[in-house]
Amino acid sequence: MQNFPGVGVSPGRVIGTVRQMPKPISEPPAGDQLAPGTTAEEATAALKAASQAVHDELKARAAHASGDGKAVLEATALMAKDTMLIKGAAKLVARGTSAERAIWESGSSVSEMLHNLGGYMAERATDVLDVRARIVAELRGVAAPGIPASENPFVLVADDLAPADTATLDPNKVLALVTSGGGPQSHTAIIARSLGLPAVVAAVGVDHIADGTEVYVDGAAGSVTSEPDGSLREAAENWAATASLLAEFTGTGATADGHQVPLLANVGGGKDAVAAAKLGAQGVGLFRTEFCFLERDTEPSVEEQAAAYKSVFDAFPGKKVVLRTLDAGADKPLPFLTDSTEPNPALGVRGYRTDFTTPGVLDRQLEAIALAANASEADVWVMAPMISTAEEAARFASMCADAGLQTPGVMVEVPSAALTAEAILREVGFASLGTNDLTQYAMAADRQLGPLANLNTPWQPAVLRLVGLTVEGSRAEGNSKPVGVCGEAAADPALAVVLTGLGVNTLSMTARSLAAVAAVLKTVTLQEAQELAKLALSAPSASEARDRVREKLPVLAELGL
Repeated sequence: MQNFPGVGVSPGRVIGTVRQMPKPISEPPAGDQLAPGTTAEEATAALKAASQAVHDELKARAAHASGDGKAVLEATALMAKDTMLIKGAAKLVARGTSAERAIWESGSSVSEMLHNLGGYMAERATDVLDVRARIVAELRGVAAPGIPASENPFVLVADDLAPADTATLDPNKVLALVTSGGGPQSHTAIIARSLGLPAVVAAVGVDHIADGTEVYVDGAAGSVTSEPDGSLREAAENWAATASLLAEFTGTGATADGHQVPLLANVGGGKDAVAAAKLGAQGVGLFRTEFCFLERDTEPSVEEQAAAYKSVFDAFPGKKVVLRTLDAGADKPLPFLTDSTEPNPALGVRGYRTDFTTPGVLDRQLEAIALAANASEADVWVMAPMISTAEEAARFASMCADAGLQTPGVMVEVPSAALTAEAILREVGFASLGTNDLTQYAMAADRQLGPLANLNTPWQPAVLRLVGLTVEGSRAEGNSKPVGVCGEAAADPALAVVLTGLGVNTLSMTARSLAAVAAVLKTVTLQEAQELAKLALSAPSASEARDRVREKLPVLAELGL
């Protein structure tokens, strides 16, 4: 056996064989010419054969896929045989360019043309880039990029996963996710939680595990073990037996003594909201509205936005739905809003700050939210991301009032907002802690970087103190201004207990985590949660804080959490 320690981000104990995510296809060298002895006709024939092979493989995968994944695969398959793409490459080959370089350059040209056309055609630009990489891989005789195809379930191992990699990720085939890079707030971590897959990130060395090797993955402990022994096999069997206990959420979040802690869902659109409602979510604590704007060159109209927002509201009639206004910038750039030349986007014009440089977008979004709210039965709350001062909070509240929205709030992601929570909460009706960014900024640690994973955890006592300060700001306002947590921290059952003990009013998470958090919360009283919060705050390190709390919660081990 060989152990690969990492950071656990999604619980579960499974055994499976490894399939390594293929490495990204490297760009063929500029000026790469036909190999000696290879004619243009031979290279063109090889190019067309590779194109056909890619088309056939994608069509075959589409036949076994469903929903969005099927649509993505079918569109990409069509692009593999696109006449303009292949003819453009063939012309370059006729001039002596190698087949690999020719398809690369032709792909760039077609992608740029589609992008400039805008609308639906612009959405196909990324398909072209995916296809050209697949054709180059076929020409080289190496694995194509993306999730590997497999008849049997497997443990997916990668450096990290981009959001686009998930289009064909089948949770019935992928048993667990393991990455050598990334951190606890990385895309992989968020994807794993949303799909309910056990996951470990920042596990150095896993990229050297050979395909077909059997491994044991413990998503709670953050460990990967090759060639597992009998005791680990028994642990995996026990997890499978108890996992059914976490399959359903009763619809009420509360401690053992009846202290109510509403458990809400994080969603990105109508489909997410419907699924969350079916899983028993008591409302929406974070509606990420930027999903309505992504992959667009122009701002969606007020009517388009209102329709998207209403699809979420309609899933929760009579219940609270908290929208976060557009959080563009940093890792979510928008062509019509984001300055791509910023030297440090994470500290730049993002979130609420975009209204400084591009006024009008936020006003129109608030207009659309009000339009949708007036046509629905949901209790709509609105919060702005990246609020740093009380002055900004007051201005946002005024903008909401002008739009006819009654419950304005703020995201607490910037440490200054936590430190001045009392002043900020005088201006708005509520606060919601975005623990992903709050941790990143408090610890000065990029949330996507694997080497900083140990810094980038909300178990850091400094981050927990910022949570406590935000709650204190609410108490100074007579506890009339609720404080929630909508970052990934809320999905950790042990940390959910600590957050409750710190005085947080609501917890919002991926809907698949609701049952696990509820199951652990109901085993402790409010006083016990408060004692565990003190224990975590007094710890000298994040790992010590986590270990101390977990030791006092034996239910975690019983449930494999």
